[in-house]
Amino acid sequence: MANIKLSFILNRKPYTVETDPGKRMLDVLREDLGLMGTKEGCGVGECGACTVVLNGKAVTSCLVLAGQMQDAEILTIEGMRDDEIGRVIQDCFIEGGAVQCGFCTPGFIMSAYALLLENPNPTREEIRLATAGNLCRCTGYVPITDAIEKAAKTLAK
Repeated sequence: MANIKLSFILNRKPYTVETDPGKRMLDVLREDLGLMGTKEGCGVGECGACTVVLNGKAVTSCLVLAGQMQDAEILTIEGMRDDEIGRVIQDCFIEGGAVQCGFCTPGFIMSAYALLLENPNPTREEIRLATAGNLCRCTGYVPITDAIEKAAKTLAK
């Protein structure tokens, strides 16, 4: 099958890439663009390790076909330091000990980012619901929920 040419905005910059139409967004990000922050965990959308923000919504990139990237706005963990919300979330994760091995952290941060874009003042229950698709085997979920709650309060100031 012939490659397709895709144009999209990635981490606030325009990109064009030629790729296999059967690839997933996750593969395009990692293999074609060298962005290794988005992790592959389960490959079936259950763990959240590959979460990115696509057109303002958190999605598991292992379930998004490359063609769906056309004309989209995509944000990955690599774009978080260039964004106030992203920086605050990352800092709160670090300060609150919400990272241990770090494998799941990018996905949680991306889910938190999408939540805070939509709802800048979430309750703990709303935080838990927004991150329900992200799995962590190290920290438990209390430090992660605390970090997101702290980020929301910090950003509200």
